[in-house]
Amino acid sequence: MPAGSLSMLRRGAAAGVSVLTLALPGCTLTDASSNPSAGGQGGGGDQIAADQSLSPHPKLSANVSDASTDVTVDTPVTVRAREGILHRVAFRMARSGKSLPGRFNADHTRWTASELLQPGTRYVVSSTARGRAGAAVSKRVTFRTQHLTLHQQTYASVAPLQHEVVGIGMPVIVRFDIPVKHRAAFERRMHVTASPATTGSWHWFSSTEVHWRPEHYWKPGTKVHVDLKLNGVNAGHGIYGQLSRSVDFTIGKRVVMKPNLRTDHMKVLVNGRLARIIPITGGKPGYETRSGIKLIVEKFKSIAMDSTTVGIAAGSPDSYNIPNVRFAQRVTFSGEFLHAAPWSVYAQGNSNVSHGCVGMSTKNAAWLFHLTHRGDPVVVTGTHRGMEPGNGWTDWDESYSQYKKGSAL
Repeated sequence: MPAGSLSMLRRGAAAGVSVLTLALPGCTLTDASSNPSAGGQGGGGDQIAADQSLSPHPKLSANVSDASTDVTVDTPVTVRAREGILHRVAFRMARSGKSLPGRFNADHTRWTASELLQPGTRYVVSSTARGRAGAAVSKRVTFRTQHLTLHQQTYASVAPLQHEVVGIGMPVIVRFDIPVKHRAAFERRMHVTASPATTGSWHWFSSTEVHWRPEHYWKPGTKVHVDLKLNGVNAGHGIYGQLSRSVDFTIGKRVVMKPNLRTDHMKVLVNGRLARIIPITGGKPGYETRSGIKLIVEKFKSIAMDSTTVGIAAGSPDSYNIPNVRFAQRVTFSGEFLHAAPWSVYAQGNSNVSHGCVGMSTKNAAWLFHLTHRGDPVVVTGTHRGMEPGNGWTDWDESYSQYKKGSAL
C-alpha cells in the first residue's frame, strides 16, 4: 500500500464519531416456547417460569459505565445478569449503527463482545434479562473510547497480498510500523488456517516483524486464510493494535531451483520432475554466493544494478553500473538475484565470475522468470559461505524445531 494511502487509512481509524441511536438486531436468547427446536439453546419463557431459583427482578450490569468517555480500546465489553438469564444483547457503534458480535456463556448469565474497540468511538450496549415468570429488565449503556494518536497505534502490513498465488516456501509475513512489546498477546490473536490443514508456527524476527511458516513446504493448491484480530490489542508502552486484517492466498505449483556452484548448473524441478538444467555462473572469490535455502522475494522484468548499493565504490576495479538487468529475481536483501547475464555466457556452466548473483542466459532467465512465484525455494549448494538470518526470507534455513522456538507462546 502506498505511504499516502496508509496515512489516510490510519487517520480514518483514529477519528472520533458522534452519537446516533439506531434499532439493530442483537444476540438474543431463543424462546423455546415459541421455537421448540431451540430448546437446547438456553430455554425460553416456559423454562424460566419453572426455575424458582430466579428472581422476579433480575439485575443487569456491564463492565463499562454509562456516559464514560475514556474507555480503553482493549476492553472486552461484558454484560452480566444476576438472578436471571440474559435474553438479548445488542452492541453497536453509535454513529454507523454497525452491529458487533459477541457470545453468551453456557448458562446465558454473561455475554462478551468478540471484538475489541476502535479509538475515539461512541458505542451503545442494550441488554435485556428475564427472571422468574418471564419478568424482564433492560439496561442501556452508552460510552466513548479513549482517543489515540497515530503514534499510539501499530499497523500490521501483510504478505502475501490478497488473492496472490505464491510458491511452496512462502511464509506469512507481518510487519508492524511501531514495535510490539507484548508479543504473546498479539500472537494469540493471529491465526493461519489452510485447506488442506497445515501445521505451522509463528516466529518473531524482531519486535516489528513476525513470520508464520508450515512445518514442511506447502502442498500445491493449498488455500490459506490469515486472520489478524489485532485491533485494540495492547502492544505495550501505551501502544495498541490498529485495525484487524485478513488475507487469503493460494499456493501455486511446486517449483524448486537447485543451483550448484561447484558444477555451475542449476536444476529446476516442477511438481517433482526435472524441467530443465540451466548453465549458470555464481560469485567469484571474495564475492561468493551464499549457500542455503533462499526464497524468491521479488521479481523485476528490468532493474538497474549499481555496485555502490552493495558497498563497492564507483571507479574501483570491481565496480559496475548496469541500467537494464533483465528477468531479475531477488533472493537476499544484500543484493543476490537470479538474473539474465548475457555478458558472462562464456563462463556459464564452467566458472564463477559474478559479484554473488546467479547469472544465466537471457533465454533461460526469461523462461525461469515466467515459471516462478514469490516464495519459490532456491536451494544453493557448492560454496562455504552461509546465509545470515534475516538476509532475505530465511525461514527455511533452520529446522522446524528451531523455528518454533521463535514463537512467543
